[in-house]
Amino acid sequence: LEGHRVSILEASLLFGVQGFNRLITNFKRDRFLVKSERVPMAKVLRRINSFGANCQPPKGLPVRDIEVMEYWFSR
Repeated sequence: LEGHRVSILEASLLFGVQGFNRLITNFKRDRFLVKSERVPMAKVLRRINSFGANCQPPKGLPVRDIEVMEYWFSR
């Protein structure tokens, strides 16, 4: 809610969120502005690992070429 970005992968691994899409829908219903942007998976993995997780992709997976959505919320 402070403008920090989060991806589905982070929500699941760090916060235990199982229904991220449902969570986004609930935020929209509560009149939050939901913004999104495509970013390389490598960026998300670096951010996850900065919290002390040890999330390593399989060898040969092109994490710089794979894009994932990250979201942020505001009022």
